[in-house]
Amino acid sequence: MATFRRLAGVLLRSSLTQTRRQLSATAASEHGVQAARTWKILSFVVALPGVAVCMLNTYLKEQQHSHEQPEFIPYSHLRVRNKRFPWGDGNKTLFHNPHANALPDGYEGHE
Repeated sequence: MATFRRLAGVLLRSSLTQTRRQLSATAASEHGVQAARTWKILSFVVALPGVAVCMLNTYLKEQQHSHEQPEFIPYSHLRVRNKRFPWGDGNKTLFHNPHANALPDGYEGHE
């Protein structure tokens, strides 16, 4: 068992040493510096404006979105409560949103 541990330790150390040598050799070359510079420029010129355009698109879509509650239709297969929830009044889910989530008998605060 001790021999296995020594052998595993030697193999692990040699593989880590080889990895370090390869990474340090790559970083010292001019190609690595040029590649890092290219990716840095791409990040600022492509990625950040792309994120900004996505944020603007999301904001504008949200402004056009209707915030009205959908009509409540009491389907028999939805909002089935066989057992009470162990929190609150037992009728609302853990992340209940009174505007978006209807109870079995309809939305809260209506009629």
